[in-house]
Amino acid sequence: MPKKNTKSNNNNKENKYVVIVESPSKAKTIERYLGKEYKVIASKGHVRDLPKKEFGVDIEHDFEPIFQVIPGKEKVIQEIKKETKGKKVLLASDMDREGEAIAWHLSQLLDLDPKEKNRIIFSEITKNAIKNSISNPQSLDLKKVDAQIARRILDRLVGYKISPLVWKVLKDYKTSAGRVQSAALKLMVDKERKIFSFKPKKYYNIYLEHNGQNIPLTKENGKKIKPESITKTKKDQIFEYLKDKDFKLVNVEEKETIRKPPLPFITSTLQQAAVSTFNWSSSKVMKIAQDLYEGVETSEGSIAFITYMRTDSTRVSNEAQQAAINYLEKNYGKDYVGHYLSKNKKTNVQDAHEAIRPTDIYMDVNNAKRLISSDHLKLYTLIWNRFMASQSSPSRYLEKTFTIEDNTNKYSFEITSKKCIFDGFEKFWNPNNKEVDFEIDKNDMITYDQLKFEEKETNPPNRYTEATLIKELESKGIGRPSTYATIISTLLQRKYVSKISKSTLRPTTTGFVVTDFLEAYFPEIVDVKFTANMEEDLDKIEDGKNKSKIVLEQFYKDFEKFLTTASNNIKNKQKILHYVSDVPCEKCGKDMKLNFGRYGLYLSCEECKETQKIPAESFGVTIKDKLYIKEYLQETLKIDKEENKIDEKCPICGGDLVLKHGKFGEFIACSNYPDCKYTRNVKARGKCPNCEGEVVKLRSKKGKTYFKCDSCGTMYWNEPSEYSCPTCGETLFYKTLRGKEKLYCEKDKTYFEIEEIKQLTK
Repeated sequence: MPKKNTKSNNNNKENKYVVIVESPSKAKTIERYLGKEYKVIASKGHVRDLPKKEFGVDIEHDFEPIFQVIPGKEKVIQEIKKETKGKKVLLASDMDREGEAIAWHLSQLLDLDPKEKNRIIFSEITKNAIKNSISNPQSLDLKKVDAQIARRILDRLVGYKISPLVWKVLKDYKTSAGRVQSAALKLMVDKERKIFSFKPKKYYNIYLEHNGQNIPLTKENGKKIKPESITKTKKDQIFEYLKDKDFKLVNVEEKETIRKPPLPFITSTLQQAAVSTFNWSSSKVMKIAQDLYEGVETSEGSIAFITYMRTDSTRVSNEAQQAAINYLEKNYGKDYVGHYLSKNKKTNVQDAHEAIRPTDIYMDVNNAKRLISSDHLKLYTLIWNRFMASQSSPSRYLEKTFTIEDNTNKYSFEITSKKCIFDGFEKFWNPNNKEVDFEIDKNDMITYDQLKFEEKETNPPNRYTEATLIKELESKGIGRPSTYATIISTLLQRKYVSKISKSTLRPTTTGFVVTDFLEAYFPEIVDVKFTANMEEDLDKIEDGKNKSKIVLEQFYKDFEKFLTTASNNIKNKQKILHYVSDVPCEKCGKDMKLNFGRYGLYLSCEECKETQKIPAESFGVTIKDKLYIKEYLQETLKIDKEENKIDEKCPICGGDLVLKHGKFGEFIACSNYPDCKYTRNVKARGKCPNCEGEVVKLRSKKGKTYFKCDSCGTMYWNEPSEYSCPTCGETLFYKTLRGKEKLYCEKDKTYFEIEEIKQLTK
């Protein structure tokens, strides 16, 4: 093998190229399209960054960043240096700011001339796109690099300077304060307060029930009447007035309408559609989209299916438009061909990018089924259908609006029938509208008996889902296409937000408290407009209309004042967060106060010194200095008592024993607490392998779980099971592998499926 490599190097000594991309899968896909003189290698993402355990920004010297090789990437860089020695290097990282920054860091590590034309970019990984980019290399876009480094420094300034202050107040080192995530959290906290404070109002829908259709009341004396304005008194007045009236069809208005096709996907709309359609997380959507862009391994090799998936542009290349026209004409006819015009609604759109589309329009869903499956096929089908819909003609509908009035013409009831007469783009993309095609004859008898009403209540605002939060972030200019999924995953990871269904998000008590802290001390950080303006400043740096040093100086000038004031106030214990809860002490009835401890949030009574731990993902709303959490804790306690019963009775009072979670881990307690205070440690499922004694579950001072035999004192890091190894006969232990609990033989170092062992022992 070494001999073969030497020969290859000798043959290509003068015209050997090395193309550096981010991921191995992308490298594999690109290598298919290049000749033997090219070698494609991967940096495996970022190679340098600001140091993890140091500030890494020299504020005194124009905010100069101090970059270091990311720990664990030393070997990757050694390999890159070895492969590129004496070769022409082409930097082919992604075409956004982050990709440009990766290319710049690589050029620095490899001592490449930043003015040299060694940067190649492409929005799709196809043979033509790759060869065209290699034929037209560019210099690094240093303005784009400058914008990305400025973003990184801003995030470091906020995170590194504010987070220690949050720790001091909350006494929790798992908390942090991020620049963009804090503004997103503020949106959810504000929405949740509106929901909490919302008071429903009753109103009435009035309608005529005729031939299976509910025809709503729409006008009074020719003026529109909203259902929300119809009170019980108003409803009774209307029914009283109409009780002796006749009804008749007074007008039928017929017209043809069109529905315009949707735009092709950009990052935000792809995430919204996939989250809503498949109930995926936004991070999962981006992971699968990344695979489809970089290349999926198929029976025909590694194939890239879509164009670049981080974009806010709806532009479509002329070639792609023509391919779509040809496909539509061939398969559906000329009537289905649309006249696509890009409609970028926002300013500062990165129009060098295209919309997200298939790389090959003839790789339709049926052809794709031969090569990919499961989640990759689902997302590709969504993207292919959306793109074809965007290139198709509008759909057409015949609409008939029927107006029914009483014989005094005071009250009008209206309903519209819709019939599709040409499906157009809906051949590919169904907007899920519930159209009903029906007729009302002018001779139909309509009587007072058909007048009905429904009692309704106004609803509070809907909580954000991942899809609607992304839409809101985009509309308010918070973050950019590459950051939406990261913002949400960070908030979930920090337990500032929890999921109460597959996609519905709700801020936790911690999320409220952190937001209150930032609003009190750093109002700009959570201000939505300020965050959006900062994004615009970063765009201006990329466009060459501003300098990063100026933007950073302007930001830090005010930020430093807030920082000094906050530090002094915290040091002098001024303006520290204080909350009285709505939870009464079980002993004296006095409202308990919220406290911050090393093990998280808890409630305490100043009189009795009683405490109550609050779960990490608890839901409590803060309004001014009041915490409303009673309802959540009562519901949680009720569920815990039911779900955590262990089918054992208390040896003291005979009550049900339940599994509880405390600051030192799990334990067994009596459900009749505080009347009965019996507790004991959790027992392991198996006996001690050494003496067959009872084994209990414990927690070390450093928070690590271990197991100890009550009889002989032997300690184990893993929980002994009730099963033996089928090979050697030794006790198997419960151990988690890749998130799944399995049985493990410590002697043979072998994992077994639990069900497999259960079957063997039957």
